[in-house]
Amino acid sequence: MLELRNPDAPAVPGEATAWKRKDLLDTDTLSEAELHLIMETAEAMREVRARPVGKVATLRGFTVITLFYEQSTRTRASFEVAAKALGADVVNLTASGSSVEKGETLIDTVRTLEAIGADLVVMRHPKSGAPYLAARNTAAGIINGGDGTHAHPTQALLDLFTMRRHVGDLAGKKVAIVGDILHSRVARSNLWTLLASGADVTLCGPATLLPKTLAASTGEGARCTVTTRMEDAIEGADIVMALRMQKERQDRGLIPSLREYIASYQVNSRRLALAKPGALVMHPGPMNEGIEIAPEVAHGLDSVIEEQVANGVAVRMAILYLMATGRHA
Repeated sequence: MLELRNPDAPAVPGEATAWKRKDLLDTDTLSEAELHLIMETAEAMREVRARPVGKVATLRGFTVITLFYEQSTRTRASFEVAAKALGADVVNLTASGSSVEKGETLIDTVRTLEAIGADLVVMRHPKSGAPYLAARNTAAGIINGGDGTHAHPTQALLDLFTMRRHVGDLAGKKVAIVGDILHSRVARSNLWTLLASGADVTLCGPATLLPKTLAASTGEGARCTVTTRMEDAIEGADIVMALRMQKERQDRGLIPSLREYIASYQVNSRRLALAKPGALVMHPGPMNEGIEIAPEVAHGLDSVIEEQVANGVAVRMAILYLMATGRHA
Protein backbone atom coordinates (compact mmCIF):
# COMPACT_ATOMS: atom_id res chain seq x y z
CA MET A 1 0.00 0.00 0.00
CA LEU A 2 1.27 3.46 -0.91
CA GLU A 3 2.50 5.43 2.10
CA LEU A 4 1.77 9.10 1.41
CA ARG A 5 3.12 10.61 4.61
CA ASN A 6 6.28 10.02 6.55
CA PRO A 7 8.40 12.00 9.02
CA ASP A 8 10.58 13.37 6.24
CA ALA A 9 7.68 14.60 4.10
CA PRO A 10 7.60 18.36 3.49
CA ALA A 11 5.10 20.47 5.36
CA VAL A 12 2.64 21.36 2.61
CA PRO A 13 0.25 24.23 3.34
CA GLY A 14 -3.37 23.11 3.38
CA GLU A 15 -4.71 19.64 2.81
CA ALA A 16 -3.36 17.71 -0.17
CA THR A 17 -6.87 16.43 -0.82
CA ALA A 18 -7.73 19.95 -2.03
CA TRP A 19 -6.37 18.73 -5.35
CA LYS A 20 -9.25 16.96 -7.08
CA ARG A 21 -8.12 16.62 -10.69
CA LYS A 22 -7.23 13.26 -12.21
CA ASP A 23 -5.19 14.94 -14.96
CA LEU A 24 -3.23 18.12 -15.64
CA LEU A 25 -3.79 18.96 -19.29
CA ASP A 26 -3.54 22.76 -19.44
CA THR A 27 -3.63 25.83 -17.24
CA ASP A 28 -6.80 27.39 -18.63
CA THR A 29 -9.12 25.54 -16.23
CA LEU A 30 -7.03 25.94 -13.08
CA SER A 31 -8.69 28.06 -10.42
CA GLU A 32 -6.91 30.75 -8.44
CA ALA A 33 -7.03 28.42 -5.41
CA GLU A 34 -5.43 25.59 -7.40
CA LEU A 35 -2.67 27.88 -8.66
CA HIS A 36 -2.02 29.02 -5.11
CA LEU A 37 -1.88 25.41 -3.88
CA ILE A 38 0.65 24.49 -6.58
CA MET A 39 2.81 27.53 -5.80
CA GLU A 40 2.79 26.90 -2.04
CA THR A 41 3.53 23.22 -2.50
CA ALA A 42 6.37 24.02 -4.91
CA GLU A 43 7.89 26.33 -2.31
CA ALA A 44 7.87 23.46 0.18
CA MET A 45 9.44 21.18 -2.40
CA ARG A 46 12.12 23.77 -3.12
CA GLU A 47 13.03 23.64 0.56
CA VAL A 48 13.28 19.85 0.32
CA ARG A 49 15.64 20.19 -2.64
CA ALA A 50 17.83 22.59 -0.62
CA ARG A 51 18.50 19.97 2.06
CA PRO A 52 21.83 18.08 2.07
CA VAL A 53 19.87 15.03 0.86
CA GLY A 54 17.12 16.54 -1.23
CA LYS A 55 14.87 13.51 -1.29
CA VAL A 56 11.88 12.11 0.59
CA ALA A 57 10.05 8.79 0.39
CA THR A 58 6.58 10.28 0.06
CA LEU A 59 5.75 8.47 -3.20
CA ARG A 60 7.46 5.17 -2.45
CA GLY A 61 5.60 2.42 -4.33
CA PHE A 62 4.19 4.89 -6.84
CA THR A 63 4.97 4.44 -10.56
CA VAL A 64 5.52 7.40 -12.89
CA ILE A 65 6.00 6.73 -16.61
CA THR A 66 7.29 9.36 -19.02
CA LEU A 67 6.00 8.80 -22.55
CA PHE A 68 7.63 11.15 -25.04
CA TYR A 69 6.83 11.16 -28.75
CA GLU A 70 9.07 14.22 -29.21
CA GLN A 71 12.58 15.04 -28.08
CA SER A 72 12.99 16.77 -24.74
CA THR A 73 15.77 17.62 -22.32
CA ARG A 74 14.41 19.91 -19.61
CA THR A 75 10.88 18.62 -19.20
CA ARG A 76 11.70 14.94 -19.30
CA ALA A 77 14.81 15.14 -17.13
CA SER A 78 13.16 17.36 -14.51
CA PHE A 79 10.13 15.07 -14.23
CA GLU A 80 12.45 12.09 -13.76
CA VAL A 81 14.47 13.90 -11.11
CA ALA A 82 11.28 15.13 -9.43
CA ALA A 83 9.70 11.68 -9.29
CA LYS A 84 12.87 10.05 -7.94
CA ALA A 85 13.27 12.83 -5.37
CA LEU A 86 9.84 11.84 -4.05
CA GLY A 87 10.76 8.16 -3.96
CA ALA A 88 8.64 7.05 -6.93
CA ASP A 89 9.60 4.35 -9.42
CA VAL A 90 10.24 5.88 -12.84
CA VAL A 91 10.04 4.30 -16.29
CA ASN A 92 11.10 6.32 -19.33
CA LEU A 93 9.64 5.49 -22.75
CA THR A 94 10.05 7.05 -26.18
CA ALA A 95 8.09 6.41 -29.36
CA SER A 96 11.33 5.33 -31.00
CA GLY A 97 12.01 1.71 -30.11
CA SER A 98 8.55 1.13 -28.65
CA SER A 99 5.48 -0.63 -30.01
CA VAL A 100 4.44 2.69 -31.54
CA GLU A 101 6.82 1.85 -34.38
CA LYS A 102 4.84 -1.34 -34.89
CA GLY A 103 1.60 0.57 -35.31
CA GLU A 104 0.30 0.63 -31.75
CA THR A 105 -2.21 3.46 -31.19
CA LEU A 106 -1.99 6.03 -28.42
CA ILE A 107 -5.07 4.53 -26.77
CA ASP A 108 -3.55 1.05 -26.82
CA THR A 109 -0.30 2.42 -25.42
CA VAL A 110 -1.82 4.21 -22.42
CA ARG A 111 -4.05 1.23 -21.64
CA THR A 112 -0.99 -1.00 -21.70
CA LEU A 113 0.85 1.35 -19.33
CA GLU A 114 -2.13 1.33 -16.99
CA ALA A 115 -2.20 -2.47 -17.07
CA ILE A 116 1.45 -2.72 -16.05
CA GLY A 117 0.89 -0.40 -13.08
CA ALA A 118 1.33 3.21 -14.15
CA ASP A 119 -0.14 5.65 -11.64
CA LEU A 120 0.85 8.78 -13.55
CA VAL A 121 1.90 9.19 -17.17
CA VAL A 122 3.79 12.30 -18.27
CA MET A 123 3.41 12.56 -22.02
CA ARG A 124 4.62 14.80 -24.81
CA HIS A 125 3.08 14.48 -28.25
CA PRO A 126 3.43 16.37 -31.54
CA LYS A 127 -0.34 16.43 -32.06
CA SER A 128 -2.38 19.04 -30.22
CA GLY A 129 -5.02 17.39 -28.05
CA ALA A 130 -3.29 13.99 -27.77
CA PRO A 131 -3.10 14.12 -23.92
CA TYR A 132 -6.86 14.72 -23.78
CA LEU A 133 -7.46 11.58 -25.82
CA ALA A 134 -5.13 9.64 -23.55
CA ALA A 135 -6.83 10.95 -20.40
CA ARG A 136 -10.24 9.78 -21.61
CA ASN A 137 -8.97 6.25 -22.15
CA THR A 138 -7.05 5.42 -18.97
CA ALA A 139 -7.56 5.53 -15.23
CA ALA A 140 -3.94 6.62 -14.83
CA GLY A 141 -3.39 10.34 -14.30
CA ILE A 142 -2.12 12.13 -17.39
CA ILE A 143 0.23 15.11 -17.17
CA ASN A 144 0.67 17.07 -20.37
CA GLY A 145 4.37 17.61 -21.00
CA GLY A 146 3.60 19.54 -24.19
CA ASP A 147 1.19 18.80 -27.03
CA GLY A 148 1.76 20.23 -30.49
CA THR A 149 1.32 23.99 -30.49
CA HIS A 150 -1.45 23.82 -27.89
CA ALA A 151 -0.25 23.73 -24.28
CA HIS A 152 2.67 23.18 -21.91
CA PRO A 153 1.15 23.60 -18.44
CA THR A 154 4.10 22.62 -16.26
CA GLN A 155 6.39 25.09 -18.06
CA ALA A 156 3.87 27.86 -17.43
CA LEU A 157 3.61 26.88 -13.77
CA LEU A 158 7.38 26.90 -13.24
CA ASP A 159 7.53 30.26 -15.03
CA LEU A 160 4.85 31.60 -12.71
CA PHE A 161 6.69 30.23 -9.68
CA THR A 162 9.93 31.91 -10.79
CA MET A 163 8.20 35.23 -11.40
CA ARG A 164 6.47 35.20 -8.02
CA ARG A 165 9.74 34.50 -6.20
CA HIS A 166 11.30 37.62 -7.69
CA VAL A 167 8.38 39.99 -8.24
CA GLY A 168 5.87 38.83 -5.65
CA ASP A 169 2.25 39.62 -6.41
CA LEU A 170 1.88 39.86 -10.19
CA ALA A 171 -1.29 41.96 -10.10
CA GLY A 172 -0.70 45.00 -12.31
CA LYS A 173 2.76 43.87 -13.41
CA LYS A 174 3.58 44.07 -17.12
CA VAL A 175 4.85 40.88 -18.71
CA ALA A 176 6.12 40.99 -22.30
CA ILE A 177 6.28 37.70 -24.20
CA VAL A 178 8.08 38.12 -27.51
CA GLY A 179 8.85 35.83 -30.42
CA ASP A 180 7.00 33.09 -32.28
CA ILE A 181 3.68 33.35 -30.43
CA LEU A 182 1.73 31.53 -33.13
CA HIS A 183 3.48 28.18 -32.66
CA SER A 184 4.26 28.48 -28.95
CA ARG A 185 2.46 26.15 -26.55
CA VAL A 186 4.43 27.88 -23.79
CA ALA A 187 2.94 31.29 -24.62
CA ARG A 188 -0.59 29.92 -24.56
CA SER A 189 -0.28 28.24 -21.17
CA ASN A 190 1.59 31.21 -19.71
CA LEU A 191 -1.12 33.58 -20.85
CA TRP A 192 -3.77 31.79 -18.78
CA THR A 193 -1.73 31.71 -15.56
CA LEU A 194 -0.60 35.33 -15.92
CA LEU A 195 -4.09 36.70 -16.55
CA ALA A 196 -5.41 34.63 -13.64
CA SER A 197 -2.70 36.25 -11.49
CA GLY A 198 -3.75 39.76 -12.50
CA ALA A 199 -0.77 40.55 -14.73
CA ASP A 200 -0.96 42.71 -17.85
CA VAL A 201 0.41 40.68 -20.75
CA THR A 202 1.78 41.97 -24.03
CA LEU A 203 2.41 39.48 -26.83
CA CYS A 204 4.80 40.63 -29.53
CA GLY A 205 6.18 39.21 -32.75
CA PRO A 206 6.00 39.55 -36.52
CA ALA A 207 2.42 39.76 -37.79
CA THR A 208 2.83 36.35 -39.44
CA LEU A 209 3.74 34.80 -36.07
CA LEU A 210 0.84 36.24 -34.06
CA PRO A 211 -2.47 34.35 -33.73
CA LYS A 212 -5.09 36.39 -35.58
CA THR A 213 -7.92 35.16 -33.35
CA LEU A 214 -6.10 36.40 -30.26
CA ALA A 215 -5.37 39.77 -31.81
CA ALA A 216 -9.04 40.15 -32.74
CA SER A 217 -10.18 39.37 -29.20
CA THR A 218 -8.09 42.07 -27.54
CA GLY A 219 -9.41 45.58 -27.33
CA GLU A 220 -9.71 48.60 -25.11
CA GLY A 221 -9.46 47.62 -21.46
CA ALA A 222 -8.07 44.16 -22.19
CA ARG A 223 -5.26 42.92 -19.96
CA CYS A 224 -3.70 41.16 -22.93
CA THR A 225 -2.49 43.25 -25.83
CA VAL A 226 -0.89 42.21 -29.08
CA THR A 227 1.66 44.25 -30.99
CA THR A 228 4.26 43.91 -33.70
CA ARG A 229 6.44 46.68 -32.20
CA MET A 230 9.12 45.40 -29.82
CA GLU A 231 9.66 48.82 -28.30
CA ASP A 232 5.98 49.08 -27.32
CA ALA A 233 6.02 45.57 -25.87
CA ILE A 234 9.13 45.97 -23.73
CA GLU A 235 8.69 49.58 -22.60
CA GLY A 236 7.98 49.62 -18.86
CA ALA A 237 7.89 45.81 -18.60
CA ASP A 238 8.59 44.14 -15.27
CA ILE A 239 9.32 40.80 -16.97
CA VAL A 240 10.51 40.05 -20.50
CA MET A 241 10.23 36.51 -21.81
CA ALA A 242 11.80 35.57 -25.14
CA LEU A 243 10.50 32.55 -27.04
CA ARG A 244 12.52 30.26 -29.25
CA MET A 245 12.52 31.27 -32.89
CA GLN A 246 11.51 28.03 -34.53
CA LYS A 247 13.88 28.18 -37.47
CA GLU A 248 12.05 25.42 -39.29
CA ARG A 249 9.22 27.92 -39.85
CA GLN A 250 11.47 29.79 -42.30
CA ASP A 251 10.73 27.11 -44.87
CA ARG A 252 7.10 28.24 -44.85
CA GLY A 253 7.99 31.83 -45.59
CA LEU A 254 6.61 33.21 -42.33
CA ILE A 255 9.60 35.50 -41.86
CA PRO A 256 11.70 37.08 -44.62
CA SER A 257 15.01 36.00 -43.06
CA LEU A 258 16.66 35.33 -39.73
CA ARG A 259 18.74 38.47 -40.20
CA GLU A 260 15.62 40.62 -40.43
CA TYR A 261 14.04 38.82 -37.49
CA ILE A 262 17.14 39.49 -35.37
CA ALA A 263 17.16 43.15 -36.39
CA SER A 264 13.52 43.66 -35.42
CA TYR A 265 12.76 41.21 -32.62
CA GLN A 266 15.88 40.11 -30.77
CA VAL A 267 15.86 40.82 -27.03
CA ASN A 268 19.15 42.70 -26.68
CA SER A 269 20.63 45.20 -24.26
CA ARG A 270 19.39 48.22 -26.19
CA ARG A 271 15.78 47.04 -26.16
CA LEU A 272 15.93 45.72 -22.61
CA ALA A 273 16.91 49.23 -21.46
CA LEU A 274 13.32 50.25 -22.26
CA ALA A 275 11.99 47.92 -19.57
CA LYS A 276 11.90 48.80 -15.89
CA PRO A 277 15.30 48.72 -14.16
CA GLY A 278 16.06 45.19 -13.04
CA ALA A 279 13.34 43.65 -15.21
CA LEU A 280 13.49 39.85 -15.18
CA VAL A 281 14.72 38.14 -18.32
CA MET A 282 13.23 34.71 -18.99
CA HIS A 283 13.27 32.03 -21.67
CA PRO A 284 11.59 28.61 -21.55
CA GLY A 285 14.42 27.01 -23.53
CA PRO A 286 16.01 25.74 -25.57
CA MET A 287 17.61 29.03 -26.53
CA ASN A 288 18.96 30.12 -29.89
CA GLU A 289 21.48 32.59 -28.53
CA GLY A 290 22.18 35.35 -30.99
CA ILE A 291 18.74 34.97 -32.61
CA GLU A 292 15.78 35.62 -30.30
CA ILE A 293 18.01 36.66 -27.40
CA ALA A 294 21.46 38.22 -27.27
CA PRO A 295 24.09 36.28 -25.27
CA GLU A 296 24.83 39.21 -22.97
CA VAL A 297 21.14 39.36 -22.04
CA ALA A 298 20.70 35.61 -21.71
CA HIS A 299 23.58 35.48 -19.23
CA GLY A 300 23.16 38.94 -17.72
CA LEU A 301 22.54 39.87 -14.10
CA ASP A 302 18.78 40.05 -14.58
CA SER A 303 18.49 36.69 -16.31
CA VAL A 304 16.71 33.94 -14.35
CA ILE A 305 16.81 31.40 -17.18
CA GLU A 306 18.93 28.87 -15.30
CA GLU A 307 16.77 29.37 -12.22
CA GLN A 308 13.72 28.51 -14.31
CA VAL A 309 15.27 25.12 -15.03
CA ALA A 310 16.05 24.50 -11.36
CA ASN A 311 12.58 25.60 -10.29
CA GLY A 312 11.13 23.16 -12.80
CA VAL A 313 12.11 20.27 -10.52
CA ALA A 314 10.37 21.77 -7.47
CA VAL A 315 7.22 22.62 -9.41
CA ARG A 316 7.02 19.17 -10.98
CA MET A 317 7.60 17.58 -7.57
CA ALA A 318 4.64 19.60 -6.35
CA ILE A 319 2.44 18.47 -9.22
CA LEU A 320 3.36 14.81 -8.77
CA TYR A 321 2.80 15.08 -5.02
CA LEU A 322 -0.60 16.74 -5.35
CA MET A 323 -1.83 14.38 -8.02
CA ALA A 324 -0.65 11.35 -6.07
CA THR A 325 -2.23 12.43 -2.80
CA GLY A 326 -5.39 13.43 -4.63
CA ARG A 327 -5.68 9.93 -6.13
CA HIS A 328 -5.02 8.11 -2.87
CA ALA A 329 -6.60 10.40 -0.29
